[in-house]
Amino acid sequence: MAESPGQAGRRRADARRNRDRLVTAASAVIAEAGPGASLEEIARRAGVGSATLHRHFPHRAQLLEAVLHDRVQALSTRAEELRAAPHAGAALMAWLRDLVAHAAAARGFGPALTGYEFTGDFSPHAVLRDAAGGLLARAGQEGSVAPAVTVDDVLQLAHGIALAAESLPEPTKRADALLTLAAEGLLRSGATG
Repeated sequence: MAESPGQAGRRRADARRNRDRLVTAASAVIAEAGPGASLEEIARRAGVGSATLHRHFPHRAQLLEAVLHDRVQALSTRAEELRAAPHAGAALMAWLRDLVAHAAAARGFGPALTGYEFTGDFSPHAVLRDAAGGLLARAGQEGSVAPAVTVDDVLQLAHGIALAAESLPEPTKRADALLTLAAEGLLRSGATG
């Protein structure tokens, strides 16, 4: 007996839900244990069997790409929301806090995806660069940041802070404290001489 169009649609909807649950569970488990996290634990938390996980993501790198894609898209969406904020400098800092938290939580993604070719036209760096660029341009127009500050400066600063904090206890909290220190400056006014 052939499958009805309604049955096929339900099957596709179930498959999408399972995939979404797997990516959500993987994001949480990877945040706790790193990109080498147990695939069985990811499947368990998603409420599916390991065969379902492997059907959607035959290779670990494909699952990592899906998690990274969701996180980067969330950062891009957040940047779009913050472009409407009344204070551009505060919006840039809010987004940088989100970026540093993401980077601190995504420890180990780089080495785990070394040599992996992303599918389609997904480029995490390009998406983040565009998001930061829009916020930085607006903050520059407002006069909140020095005119010489570039997108590369901002992204390298965030990356350096996340890298410095990733091996510390509570890396996201430490990264946020270091970002605050960098934004507010190390020395008090007049302390240089």
